Amino acid sequence: MKNVNVNTEKMTKVETKKAKQGRPVDPNSARQKRLKEQEAKRKKGLLKRGRPVDTNSERQKRLKELEAKRKKGLLKRGRPVDANSERQKRLKELEAKRKNGELKRGRPVDPNSARQKALAKAAKKAAEAQKENADS
Repeated sequence: MKNVNVNTEKMTKVETKKAKQGRPVDPNSARQKRLKEQEAKRKKGLLKRGRPVDTNSERQKRLKELEAKRKKGLLKRGRPVDANSERQKRLKELEAKRKNGELKRGRPVDPNSARQKALAKAAKKAAEAQKENADS
């Protein structure tokens, strides 16, 4: 490792080397030999980690079947849809209305709200004023 000290006034670099920290490693120790062997096996792809898989187990057989079904497109995901449920009936009605152009978008209007009453009153006045202008 190198430490670099920079003096901003003179802009000179001073490099100092630190000695390697920790206990020295003996390359001929049993542990170091074992680590070297593991590294060599890891590079070759021969080092296996974890519990080995039993290919004849029930779970592995089931996983193979599921994978085969997925490839064929036979395995459906999620919960099956009940076509006779209330929600599905409502969705079919909405889809039919959407195709016919009968479905109104947005939130339904409450004709008894104060805003709608005021708008109706203003529209009525505008219609009367227009009728008077047409008569004169």
